[in-house]
Amino acid sequence: MQSGEWPSRCIYVLNLFLCISEQVSIYFKIYCLTVMTLVAATYTVALRYTRTVSKDMYFSTTAVCLTEIIKLILSLGMLAKETGSLGKLKASITENIFRSPKELLKLSVPSLVYAVQNNMAFVALSNLDAAVYQVTYQLKIPCTALCTVLMLHRSLNRLQWFSVFMLCGGVTLVQWNPATSNMVQVEQNPILGFVAIAIAVLCSGFAGVYFEKVLKSSDTSLWVRNIQMYLSGILVTLAGVYMSDAANVVEKGFFFGYTPWVCFVILLASMGGLYTSVVVKYTDNIMKGFSAALAIVLSTIASVTLFGLQITATFASGTFLVCISIYLYGLPKQETTKISKEEMDKSSKQKLISV
Repeated sequence: MQSGEWPSRCIYVLNLFLCISEQVSIYFKIYCLTVMTLVAATYTVALRYTRTVSKDMYFSTTAVCLTEIIKLILSLGMLAKETGSLGKLKASITENIFRSPKELLKLSVPSLVYAVQNNMAFVALSNLDAAVYQVTYQLKIPCTALCTVLMLHRSLNRLQWFSVFMLCGGVTLVQWNPATSNMVQVEQNPILGFVAIAIAVLCSGFAGVYFEKVLKSSDTSLWVRNIQMYLSGILVTLAGVYMSDAANVVEKGFFFGYTPWVCFVILLASMGGLYTSVVVKYTDNIMKGFSAALAIVLSTIASVTLFGLQITATFASGTFLVCISIYLYGLPKQETTKISKEEMDKSSKQKLISV
């Protein structure tokens, strides 16, 4: 082989490697999209199933508490992987947990709010169909947008504000004449379900933005912050068990009414929250919006099949508006810095000419 062929061969191999890496990146994003969509849709439908089919109803407060415990264990495992050794893991926990009571107190705020949100999800899905819940829960987008503007001092463009109002209009149509299920025999209160969703989306918007603000205020690891939050969350949810179901838990047991489906719901809730952080890192807003819209479609199909959901015209129209608004809200903002720079250059030239 001649020496002149080596550079061309090296360039060829490098280009081949970059092509393979790009394909792997695309495949990984598709994987993230698929898992995120399935988790969101399956969690809603499975939770709805456990709240309408079981005769011996489990206590939702204990399920929320177990979810926090599993999240803590998983976060400890991720922190151990991040630090690389047990010694560094112990030092990190000692420094950020035992010697940082102020940080624990700071993270107790989103812990309390998330605990309320998770309990409200159980109340909502006990009184509303999974598809109706999935559509209405997208009100978290305007709530998060409002909290972002107020707490992080960010701005929304006109298209995002338009999509927010469109989403609210779509949810109004869904709730105006909500779809009903003819295969669910348990007593339901749609008004209570909607109030529970309203509280949940308020909690979701505030807690999410608050946690983001805490994360960006320092260089502390995401997994350390999660551990701080889940430690507080366990205490908060245990208090919820004591205040709501203490007598029943003492009489019937902490795991009363648990079935494989209930355990599956708890596992989905535990892994879903941690998986979201990975998805946020490797995907964009358009993909997340597409995932949310696809989860609504899957939840609707599952509700029609499993619970006999009867779709109305207002529900279909409202759902369509919500899906479109989610997509529009996630579109990237147009870059205006180059345009403004060119305009400034033109104006400066005109000033020089006039002088």
